[in-house]
Amino acid sequence: MAKRTEQKETQDQEKTTSGVEKNTAVASDGTPAAKKTTSRSKAKPEEGIANVQEPAGAATPAKKGRPKKENTSVTGTAGQEVTTQPKRTRTNKAQQAAALQQPAGNAAGLSIEPAPAAAQPEVEQTGPVYYDISRLSEFDIYLFREGRHYRLYEKLGSHLMERAGKQGAYFAVWAPNADQVSVMGDFNAWNRESHQLQARADHSGIWEGFIPDVQAGMLYKYHIKSRYHLYHVEKSDPFAFRREKPPQTASVVHDLHHTWEDNAWLEHRKSLQGQPQPYSVYELHVGSWRRKPEDNNRPLTYRELAAELPAYVKEMGFTHVEFMPVMHHPFNGSWGYQITGYFAAASTYGSPEDLMFLIDALHREGIGVIMDWVPSHFPSDEHGLAYFDGTHLYEHADPRKGYHPDWNSYIFNYGRNEVRSFLISNALFWLDKYHVDGLRVDAVASMLYLDYSRKHDEWIPNEYGGRENLEAISLLKDFNQAVHERFPEVLTIAEESTAWPAVTGPVENGGLGFDMKWMMGWMHDTLTYFSKDPVYRRHHQGDITFSIIYAFTERFMLPLSHDEVVHGKGSLIRKMPGDEWQAFANMRALYAYMYAHPGAKLLFMGGELGQTSEWNHDSSLDWHLLQFKYHAGIQELVRQLNHLYRQEPALYAHSFDPAGFEWVDFQDAHNSVISFMRKGNTPEEQLLVVCNFTPGVHDNYRMGVPLEGNWVEVLNSDDSHFGGSNFYNNGLLHSIPEPFHGMNYSLVLKLPPMAVVFFKHQPVG
Repeated sequence: MAKRTEQKETQDQEKTTSGVEKNTAVASDGTPAAKKTTSRSKAKPEEGIANVQEPAGAATPAKKGRPKKENTSVTGTAGQEVTTQPKRTRTNKAQQAAALQQPAGNAAGLSIEPAPAAAQPEVEQTGPVYYDISRLSEFDIYLFREGRHYRLYEKLGSHLMERAGKQGAYFAVWAPNADQVSVMGDFNAWNRESHQLQARADHSGIWEGFIPDVQAGMLYKYHIKSRYHLYHVEKSDPFAFRREKPPQTASVVHDLHHTWEDNAWLEHRKSLQGQPQPYSVYELHVGSWRRKPEDNNRPLTYRELAAELPAYVKEMGFTHVEFMPVMHHPFNGSWGYQITGYFAAASTYGSPEDLMFLIDALHREGIGVIMDWVPSHFPSDEHGLAYFDGTHLYEHADPRKGYHPDWNSYIFNYGRNEVRSFLISNALFWLDKYHVDGLRVDAVASMLYLDYSRKHDEWIPNEYGGRENLEAISLLKDFNQAVHERFPEVLTIAEESTAWPAVTGPVENGGLGFDMKWMMGWMHDTLTYFSKDPVYRRHHQGDITFSIIYAFTERFMLPLSHDEVVHGKGSLIRKMPGDEWQAFANMRALYAYMYAHPGAKLLFMGGELGQTSEWNHDSSLDWHLLQFKYHAGIQELVRQLNHLYRQEPALYAHSFDPAGFEWVDFQDAHNSVISFMRKGNTPEEQLLVVCNFTPGVHDNYRMGVPLEGNWVEVLNSDDSHFGGSNFYNNGLLHSIPEPFHGMNYSLVLKLPPMAVVFFKHQPVG
């Protein structure tokens, strides 16, 4: 992931509208102390609140909320007056211990049977809130505390329910350092006091209650009064399934309902588990794939995408799409990587069911869906997870472990069991409720290393004195085990840019347990090589051949991702040297070489068009470029490469296995030519790939081959259909029993300029 900064404009806007009362000090010059100093208000050591210094330049959480209400009294649903109640009394420890909800007899830990009224302390009711119903069993609480409750989305948050024949909503939120938690929303005119939740008697820190007459679609927030420093805050629900459109920040009462029509796809997905298969991924940003210029240049909705995207992806031959994060985020410029609603679909493009409809439509066309998932950091917006109950609850308290200097955001406290339950529950939520086929985990390197992007005095070694983040490593292993135990046919993919060992190794053997890892070294070396003028490439042959040395140390995916076409890097075509013809020939050779190289494939949207401008999240792709032959040729080449990749087992049967690759010649640096075999399970499935990375033409280039028989040219990136010069080998080529390149037979080929050619063996007779 590229370095992304928190959006200051959104925060500044939010600060002007807050209805939150805080004990905010003011410096002598009139500047609020929160901005003047670099620390939060101090806490006494016995209070258990870390008194740490915030790094200079850290974002101050933005204020956001409803207009301030007069907290006097409101009229209840039955016409009674409901007055604000003083702080509630607490039961003693003996009472609390005796009031546990249920015996730990539910092995699944997912009971939603109402807890008996005696399970909660005796409390004077402050309004139409009932405390004699719960979705949480004793075993749920046990798993939550152990960091092993992976279906928290069925327990916490808001859930429409019925109590004693009365419809309403059950609310539950984790805020262990709160002194009072209230639900405020449409149903009570945003009164902060009238609908107070009750803390469970088991010291779990969970507050809960049932509120009658709350209906789907109603807006709400939690008003939290901390035990410390008179801190008050309005928070969105961390488990809300739906959020308001930004810049509004309320949660929406919403139960997920979609009638899925993808059973055939799910059964097909299961049938392929453990089998070699092609993975050609189209990475996509929902808000900028296409836009509606006639409608104020707005992005397509999920349902509008469903009408266009599946057919396009299928026609182009991709096996999967990968959505950049579609979880709720307040600022479009973060591209979704600064998430405030981990369980809510981005409301900019429609409802949760609209996103389900899009995924369903893709599945019905045989296209898998991978989602970016971001457990590495979260933004400091006040309505979000940061400083949730007046303490560092979700984030690590020490900024040397809890603050991300690159992205001006907070880092999860991976050592806190309740946070681990939150994160892994969130991952499984998207697989369960949205039928997602894979999760690409963002910024894994930043999680693995305590000193990631930090100076020597800005990080804390682990207990053994090392730089490895042991808690994050443990979380990633637990995440992968949880996913693969419950959804064994689903993919997990790591964006990991270092030489960390065994990222795709089994957890039981000490690995992290991912199915694939982005091959960042290949991406860097390959783009560096192709950016050089061909006349100099003879001196850099190692840049293009080095990747094979480590290609089978992990299960790699080759990415040409969004990170390579942003932040001044320009588009892929702009990286190519030479005039227009050479630039496009280079790009065609790059794509053909990528599909020939071992590993799965990923291409960011626009790459298939030869997009000339750098990607802009506020603009559509330049679809108009397809009227020009070179751009249309690039699109046609990608289409043909995808179909060849899916048709030829040699290109995917051993993608992660050295048995699927053999060098023919990597030493012809003088001509900048490399050649290799890709192998399937039988000799007939073999492909010969020859790459000529200069504009020079070779009419009689001898090439060693392992088998006698005919060889036919099955794809040539210099084909005129792709915008090339149409220099190709006519008809069948017959190998002769003349050893060359250490092989028993050889061919004499024509090598087109700046091109990659695929040949397939055909037995004689």
